[in-house]
Amino acid sequence: MLVFPNAKINLGLQVLHKRSDGYHDIITAMLPLPALCDALELVECEGSDQLSLTGLPVPGDANNNLCIKALQLLRNSFEIPPQHIHLHKVIPMGAGLGGGSADAAFLLKAMNEKYSLKINDKSLAELAASLGSDCAFFIANRPAMARGRGELLSEFQIDLSEYQLFLLHPNFHISTAEAYAHVPLRPDEDQSLDLLSKGPEAWRGHLSNAFEEYAFRQKPELRSLRDELYRAGALYASMTGSGSAIYGIFAKEQDPGQAFEGLHRSMQARNYFSRSMSL
Repeated sequence: MLVFPNAKINLGLQVLHKRSDGYHDIITAMLPLPALCDALELVECEGSDQLSLTGLPVPGDANNNLCIKALQLLRNSFEIPPQHIHLHKVIPMGAGLGGGSADAAFLLKAMNEKYSLKINDKSLAELAASLGSDCAFFIANRPAMARGRGELLSEFQIDLSEYQLFLLHPNFHISTAEAYAHVPLRPDEDQSLDLLSKGPEAWRGHLSNAFEEYAFRQKPELRSLRDELYRAGALYASMTGSGSAIYGIFAKEQDPGQAFEGLHRSMQARNYFSRSMSL
């Protein structure tokens, strides 16, 4: 079975409280990016589970990979034959794009389908949430407002078909633990669906990511990259998650050659990941 776990971006992100369990309560809107995805192939094999990796390098012990953990989690309740998992990484890691979470969530969905486990979406989301705060989002994989530590989801409608997105990642990441240690807590903040419904033209100066303050202080180049997107004509630009990917949303009728050609050349010269895509 072959599936294609996709990335996501955050439209605004505020941190409300630190919880007694060590996590933080947040509020954010999350939007899937179907045009940016990994490839995940699952094939029965002999012996024990195997994980092979291609594409972008994935650091760390393979046994700690979220795909392996997701498979082991299912085996707590179901008999599943050994699997050869091949993961081709395209989504940059440590970027706030949710690639690892998407891989794990898509594995849960694929195993559910492949072996007719008959796990409903609510239960799949609960399983996914035990693997990571934003894993549950990728079960329904639709625009959602996320609360709690990111696992409490309420879907909403947003039409961005008249816009396009330019995404870049500067090939360094911001430590999530460090970002949370320094993020300002804003318990009275709320994420307004009314604001989101007005579209990207209304977001600049009103829809913010609380992690930018720390990230821009640690890596001033990130602020410069956001400003480059605005100079290129972005209606709205922001960091996603706790960093370090930056995106800009542009009008669809804007000439991609004018808007993006210079940016692409600039990013390639700096050996950055950059991608333009429809929304």
